[in-house]
Amino acid sequence: MTDQKNKKDHYFVKYIIDLCQKDNAAAAKLRRADNPKTENQSWGILTGLNIDLEKEWERLPHALVAAFIAKAKISHDGNIRLGRAILECYPGGNSDAAEKKLRRLISCSSTEEFCNQLKPIISLIQSRGVSLNYSLLLQSIKFFSLDPERQKRTIAQDFYSGVSS
Repeated sequence: MTDQKNKKDHYFVKYIIDLCQKDNAAAAKLRRADNPKTENQSWGILTGLNIDLEKEWERLPHALVAAFIAKAKISHDGNIRLGRAILECYPGGNSDAAEKKLRRLISCSSTEEFCNQLKPIISLIQSRGVSLNYSLLLQSIKFFSLDPERQKRTIAQDFYSGVSS
């Protein structure tokens, strides 16, 4: 079952990337999906992909990931996991600044708070040109509501495995 969910997330990300490359109007709607006041503009696209808008734990992750894919104007999914991507934003060994971001993220207790903390982090990751894996990001956000501690440990493991002593 997990493999099927992983494939669904992969296809969602691929579909959003392809849609944004082909349809500027759809991309504009999706860019607004991470803002509670304008996310409704993306609902037509999300419901067309069988995202249940009434389930916050389903709507928020998909809206956030779609928004950042649309903003990044990427042509393919990246290959770097979230924890490692945070670390890679600070080349040259400024791991203290990176660790502050990580600690704030892993202190979250709800999916909504997690998504809100991710917004500036993903913006930073994109601004630094780090090739974030959006499929895995989507999975992390979705599963945060089911097992937040596990997701926090996974993100921390990815981060700290890249820190040189």
